[in-house]
Amino acid sequence: MKFNEDSRVKLPAILHLTQLGYTYISLKDAVWDEDNNIFTDIFKSSIAKINPDISPVEIDRLYQDVALDLENEDLGKAFYDKLINRSGTRLIDFEDFENGNDFHVVTELTYKNGEDEFRPDVICLINGMPLVFIEVKKPNNRDGVLAERKRIITRFQNKKFRKFVNLTQFMIFSNNMEYDDNEIEPWQGAFYASPSYVKPIFNYFREEIGFNLSQVLKPLDESVEAFVLKDTNYPSIKNSEEYKTNKNPDSATNRVLTSLLSKERLQFVLQYALAYVKETNGLQKHIMRYPQLFATKAIEAHLDKDKKKGIIWHTQGSGKTALAYYNTHFLTYYFQKKRIIPKFYFIVDRLDLLTQARDEFTARGLKVHTVSSRDEFVADLKKTTAVYNDKGQREITVVNIHKFKDDTDVSRETDYNINIQRVYFLDEVHRSYNPTGSFLANLEQSDKNAIKIGLTGTPLIGESLKSKDLFGSYIHKYYYNKSIADGYTLKLIREEIETEYKVLLKQALDSIDVLKGDLDKKIAYAHPSFVAPMLDYIVKDLELFRQRNADASTGGMVICDSSEQAREMFNIFNSYNTDESEASALPQAAEEASEYLTKQKKSYKVKKAALILYDSGSKEELEKWRDDFKAGKIDILFVYNMLLTGFDAKRLKKIYLGRIIKAHNLLQALTRVNRTYKNYRFGYVVDFADISKEFDKTNKAYFDELQDVLGDEMESYSNLFMSREEMEETILEIKEKLADFDLKNAEKFQQQISQIDDHKTMLEIRKALDDARSLYNIIRLVGEYELLEKIDFRKLNTLRIEAENHLALMNAKNALETNEEIGNLLNVALEDVLFMFKKVGEAEMVLADDLKDLLKKTREALGGNFDTKDPEWVSLYDELRRLFDNKNLSEVSREEMEANMTSLKQIHEKIKELNRKNDLLKDKYQGDTKYARVQKRLVEAGKPSKLKTVIIEALQHIKEETDVAVLNRADSLNNEHYFGQLVARLVFQEFSKQKVSMDVETVEFIKNIIVEEYLNEYYGRTA
Repeated sequence: MKFNEDSRVKLPAILHLTQLGYTYISLKDAVWDEDNNIFTDIFKSSIAKINPDISPVEIDRLYQDVALDLENEDLGKAFYDKLINRSGTRLIDFEDFENGNDFHVVTELTYKNGEDEFRPDVICLINGMPLVFIEVKKPNNRDGVLAERKRIITRFQNKKFRKFVNLTQFMIFSNNMEYDDNEIEPWQGAFYASPSYVKPIFNYFREEIGFNLSQVLKPLDESVEAFVLKDTNYPSIKNSEEYKTNKNPDSATNRVLTSLLSKERLQFVLQYALAYVKETNGLQKHIMRYPQLFATKAIEAHLDKDKKKGIIWHTQGSGKTALAYYNTHFLTYYFQKKRIIPKFYFIVDRLDLLTQARDEFTARGLKVHTVSSRDEFVADLKKTTAVYNDKGQREITVVNIHKFKDDTDVSRETDYNINIQRVYFLDEVHRSYNPTGSFLANLEQSDKNAIKIGLTGTPLIGESLKSKDLFGSYIHKYYYNKSIADGYTLKLIREEIETEYKVLLKQALDSIDVLKGDLDKKIAYAHPSFVAPMLDYIVKDLELFRQRNADASTGGMVICDSSEQAREMFNIFNSYNTDESEASALPQAAEEASEYLTKQKKSYKVKKAALILYDSGSKEELEKWRDDFKAGKIDILFVYNMLLTGFDAKRLKKIYLGRIIKAHNLLQALTRVNRTYKNYRFGYVVDFADISKEFDKTNKAYFDELQDVLGDEMESYSNLFMSREEMEETILEIKEKLADFDLKNAEKFQQQISQIDDHKTMLEIRKALDDARSLYNIIRLVGEYELLEKIDFRKLNTLRIEAENHLALMNAKNALETNEEIGNLLNVALEDVLFMFKKVGEAEMVLADDLKDLLKKTREALGGNFDTKDPEWVSLYDELRRLFDNKNLSEVSREEMEANMTSLKQIHEKIKELNRKNDLLKDKYQGDTKYARVQKRLVEAGKPSKLKTVIIEALQHIKEETDVAVLNRADSLNNEHYFGQLVARLVFQEFSKQKVSMDVETVEFIKNIIVEEYLNEYYGRTA
């Protein structure tokens, strides 16, 4: 059997989709618009069925409108608005989703614009529109799912593919393996993503216990299976044991297809799980994370039981505000089915959280009203309408209850409309909502039928917190360990400050006490003599952190001991940074982070800060400073109580704790740095206040809460921090993996690894060196200097670069030196090596990029050729190989690049023409490359006729009869003698019909070529 991604993953996935109710259609007879890949016949018939009163002219006009929408630079928003529209002319029937729409699946549909093209493995059509595509790889493929992510980023940044990006609602990527939860990057498993012009985000999907989706699978129709295998020219795999195994509905790929593409789930995703968000880098399209999906389902089940209150416990960073947004969509339609109009509220207890929530909802397109006084709130409750704006735009009211804390009056006189359902999302309910205060009383008295959904990122701990009594039991839970495994949040590293600075700060305090007597500690900690060295350490530390990570974009936050300390720190910072001469008053770093970054040190300078206190600026100024920090315009923030919760800035990777924070507030503050950002593996907490005891205490309280909720499942919530033991264990693993190599002499190391041909071995070496790079920062800043003496971490960084160079060159040479699975090998990142040109001039870089682009097109054209025995192909392959054989591609000169460009253009034009001819030939045999190759061998040999028409007609009939025989008899390919006799009989019979004189030698010659093609496919050998 041909043992590749088609036979192992793609074809089983297609057949699984047919079991989910999708009809497989062959591209050989289909009609579609190549400009946008909409299947026009299906589209028009489906639209007519969904909209019975529509005329053919109106259908044509609708199609033109859709095609026009796809040309927008809006990530498909105009098209999506049409797609989910329930009134007027509909593109999808959401009322009878399963039976009212047409579902199809196709394979290898070309997405093309000019010379730029790509072909997703599997495409799902709804009413003729390709809304979802699936890319698959075989298990243990060389670069895992990361290869597909990199490829899709490149494609979607190509403006020629805008229409296809706008049309696609989401994508699935899988190499049919289970997730490796120890990997930060999505290396293996099945992932889903919404489209992006910049960088699609890969999401895990873990089906939740309690949802039995196996019942949606129909038995596999054998006639459909035979048609699919015959159409894709894989009849030989039908009876192989490997193929049968891969048809398992519980495989990693098939599971995620069921979870996301079974019709009920797909209906939910299209209607409720997609959101357009205005972010600082432009419009983005988000898709629900799986815990948000299951939380929404849990809310639905909760309401179905007529329960009016409950709590969602989702760890910090899991998107609780986004969850509330998605539910404004879902619950609107949930209640509309009951002829009820919901009115949504989002409750916060701090002004900065009101601002944060307002901005997040507004960015997602909600009309937001804000309430920050009792009178406004009571007035709002008295209104009997759910929507205020005349456009019918979905709305939410954000309420800050801080103003209610001293108000004991309760409004009992509110108008009531039985057709309105008030839904309250209450943020941060782990904090105490006073049951005797006016806010909850107003909430209860105004509408006893209101639904109250509490949101929290931490468990509900402490005797004084009665949240569960007030808001009910947990509706849904999602813990830290899952969030870290899913790549939504990072583990934290707690760093104690260095010993010499502890001594320095203690001396400063002693000096202050001696000078002024025993002072209130708050005053002492805000004194310039104490603040200056503390600030010195923080600025120096953040600059070193940026240097070590070669990333000037990261930011820091200082959580000060008091507002007075924050002001003093901000003032001293500004005095140091008034101009270049004054900035030099700050002591220089104790030592450089690493030698190769010295020249770039200035770019990592901490130059701009902001003071975030309630009275440090106007409301507008505070908002601007917060947004500027998120946008990277401010390096560091000095805060006291503000921004400790609800402030999500992915670039914030270092927090400096100047005081001990208690209970749930501690985790809230620490997790400001746990958001995923670039390739960071951790968030960092620099501890001036020694929070370890308080953290242990808080963790214990969390464990107690989990014991109540989970029983024996406490292990699902573990320590948030990377422990010292984990660091030491990782160091030992690094040393063990690199034990065979010279780690002191980079030249010898380069010579040693240059002898390695095994790709897996090189990947392990590079991973060990990458881990060393991360750990260097951790170990040094934690202050465990003796660990640095065990390995020369700076030297390891040099070795890492050498390993990268060899791995890239090895990829290129492998692609050009072997014919095994040549299509895949030519798709390794040869063009990435060209990024490593050590040029300084702009012209050289432009030329390198042009060369990279042309090489990419050339290797893809070569890799797309199905006949590697064709003398013309071999000749072109050798030409390409000679261009790069034995070259150090990181040192190619400009002249060599220009010469290569000329040669590449010639190769590219020739392979394009060869592929064009081959495609014409392949079409004669319904896309079956086996018979296209057979014809070429016969023409080359001049047997049995010099007339192509004679050969083509005979081979077409032989193919038809042989494929039927292979499909109908399970053991035909296992018995080579029997199969050879069958083919020989057909060869003699069909060529005789063409009046060609056939002798035994000619029959044997043709038979051998055909049998070899089938056996190569069956046993997975390269043709």
